[in-house]
Amino acid sequence: MNMMSTSLDIERIREQFPILHQEVNGKPLVYFDNAATTQKPTVVISALENYYKGINSNIHRGAHALADQATTAFEATRLSIKDFINAKEVEEVIFTKGTTDGINLIAATFGRAFIGEGDEIVVSTMEHHSNIVPWQMLCEEKGAQLKVIPLNAKGELLMEEYEALLSEKTKLVAVVHASNALGTVNPISEIISNAHAVGAKVLVDGAQSCSHLDIDVQALDVDFFVSSAHKIYGPTGMGFLYGKRQLLEEMPPYQGGGEMIKTVSFEGTTYNEIPYKFEAGTPNIADVIAFNEAIHWISQVGKEAIRAHENELLAYAHEKLSAIDGVIFYGEAEDKVAVVSFGIQGVHPFDIGMMLDARGIAVRTGHHCTQPLMQFFGIEGTVRASFSVYNTKEEIDKLAEGVAKIARMMA
Repeated sequence: MNMMSTSLDIERIREQFPILHQEVNGKPLVYFDNAATTQKPTVVISALENYYKGINSNIHRGAHALADQATTAFEATRLSIKDFINAKEVEEVIFTKGTTDGINLIAATFGRAFIGEGDEIVVSTMEHHSNIVPWQMLCEEKGAQLKVIPLNAKGELLMEEYEALLSEKTKLVAVVHASNALGTVNPISEIISNAHAVGAKVLVDGAQSCSHLDIDVQALDVDFFVSSAHKIYGPTGMGFLYGKRQLLEEMPPYQGGGEMIKTVSFEGTTYNEIPYKFEAGTPNIADVIAFNEAIHWISQVGKEAIRAHENELLAYAHEKLSAIDGVIFYGEAEDKVAVVSFGIQGVHPFDIGMMLDARGIAVRTGHHCTQPLMQFFGIEGTVRASFSVYNTKEEIDKLAEGVAKIARMMA
């Protein structure tokens, strides 16, 4: 059996990820927790080191050479993100701490300015807590109402039910592009067009989709799109928010401080233009600059080739795990990213995770910050194996061997 994808040299790719070449509990590391965070190629790690060794300086306000170099590198990442998601203008890209920060920014600005008593916000049953709790807080503050799109047993949104939820009261639809817990890819274009038909705006949580799917915010006509660098081979603590220019200009600032102002006096303050209006204080300069290397790395490997390899792994994992007595799958949507969520009948997911870890296999266990989704399935949690371009079929064989052994032991 050919253990590698035919279109990519996976061994060469793996050589670029230093963390993969180690032992855990005396076994070669098998890293299947990519939906939580992907590993970082050497070019990203080197970019962090090179920034601190060579151009460490604050940006935008300095007149000296280091400040100029740091500013140029920082803003180059904004331009790369614009191209990565096909935003119309570079000013529509706001740097954040990550997806959660981006959602909270929208809740604190667009939400407080444009959502009032009696208005409605629509989310789905499969949302991450970060796309539920900010809206619950806003609804409580404003007297608005949260509506929830239900699912079918395969983990797919019930689109007829969604359309029935929409009305002139709907001000925002906030929905995940690809589920972190199930891998389900939602019909975002349809969701957006239906929301726009009643005058609602749409926020898409792209934390899981950006590393797998081609993103074109203009083609989608999405109003807001948020994602995190650390799930796209980049550093932690950094992400971005895309918003349509008109909306960003109408929204009040998120935080006050340096950079987000034009003038300050005790009589009053005037705010800066976008994107700087939403970027108060010294930003995460090093990680923003390093994220540019991650984007370039993805472009060089090719998203289409990455996706083909990951889909091959997904199908292979499903085939291997399906052959094991007692394995139960959660989320069998027709359209998925490379996530397999499963359990073993009668075995707690934490126990499965610990026993796999003893074999050097890193998976995620629990509710995956999607407790309402787990309640829908009537379970405490799942075991989630999520794949990336540097994973192999040989590693999936090790996972299947481990799961089969656990299933026999616990039967």
